[in-house]
Amino acid sequence: MSHVDSNQPESTPTWIDLDVPDLDRAKEFYSALFGWDFETDAEATGTAGHTTCLLRGRAVAGFRPPPAPDPAPGFWRMYFATQDCDATAKRVTDAGGTLTQGPVEFGDRARIALASDAVGAGFGLWQGRTLPGCLIVNEPGSLVRNDLTTPEPGRARDFYTSLFGFTLDGNEDLPGFDFTFLRRPDGHEIGGIFGDPSAAASVWQTTFEVADTDALVERAVAAGGTAGAPADSPYGRFAEITDPFGTAFSVIARPPAQPE
Repeated sequence: MSHVDSNQPESTPTWIDLDVPDLDRAKEFYSALFGWDFETDAEATGTAGHTTCLLRGRAVAGFRPPPAPDPAPGFWRMYFATQDCDATAKRVTDAGGTLTQGPVEFGDRARIALASDAVGAGFGLWQGRTLPGCLIVNEPGSLVRNDLTTPEPGRARDFYTSLFGFTLDGNEDLPGFDFTFLRRPDGHEIGGIFGDPSAAASVWQTTFEVADTDALVERAVAAGGTAGAPADSPYGRFAEITDPFGTAFSVIARPPAQPE
């Protein structure tokens, strides 16, 4: 899948946004990184300071003003698709999570809610209206996957299986790691849970696809961010990036698809 023009199935990661303390600086960095353009659309969304990030004219992410004047380093917030935001928000609390905002209307684009799961990781719910979510995925400059890193993987697995009916699979490609695939009831993989006892907090990690990981690392550093050394994995060549505000995320260049 590359272009998305309708609402994703229930429980699919469908939208991402980032709280940024300096909008102009954020635009400079992410434009240099991914070639994004930007559209300020407070009137359309009903959110002052909201900006949509565009790839080839299609929405792929959002920037929001931070809720506090001196924010701590944030994270790319991931939203799960839902057909009924209010009903899913109730299931969040029933499963042991906490609602932190909403449900509320996001202009005419979606009905949304913000929440924390049972291990404290933040996420959102997205009931698409005029905007189903990211309109480009799984190609360079766009979202490719999300994984939860947590020191409490058991509680996290229990929460998300209760919330969305996910099934769980181990990962033989990563021996020695506590990694569990999350699958929708139809069997489609939507991400995973990585158990890390050394993790200081639980967080949903966002990964963007890129065409060339090494070149992306160079651009990130030149634009004022920091980057870990690129490394190869069974799924592609990846690197950890930190933007000028301290937001950490990953990038990956996947190998070309093999002909069937």
